[in-house]
Amino acid sequence: MSVGTEWLVDAEGCSSEALRNIATVRAVCEEVVACLGLSVVGQPLWHQFPPPGGVTGLYLLTESHLACHTYPERGTATFNLYCCRPRPAFAWDERLRESLGATRVSVRLVDRGSAAESEHATFESMFSESATAQEVTSL
Repeated sequence: MSVGTEWLVDAEGCSSEALRNIATVRAVCEEVVACLGLSVVGQPLWHQFPPPGGVTGLYLLTESHLACHTYPERGTATFNLYCCRPRPAFAWDERLRESLGATRVSVRLVDRGSAAESEHATFESMFSESATAQEVTSL
């Protein structure tokens, strides 16, 4: 049984200027929240990295979370949205091309929960049972 859906979104070829601008990136996140009818808990958190760095944003949602990280030096923005309830589609490709100048947008959907677990290898299965926590951490 699925317990939610996770959207992993990568936008590449973006305007470096747009990726450094908290207001621009925040507007994208606010649009996602509004269009999908998500409920923000408290205030979103934003961090501006020193030039020439980008921004990081995090929204705690009653449905789970929305996170965004930008990399102006690479022209890339990444978004991660996890929702425990079904949501309508969002026009990630169109909106990120328009707002950030993206030339390529990749959207991956991942069903979360026990049904999804049976289809994908778990992190733990990649390591032998004899691996210690220290060995795993050093990988």
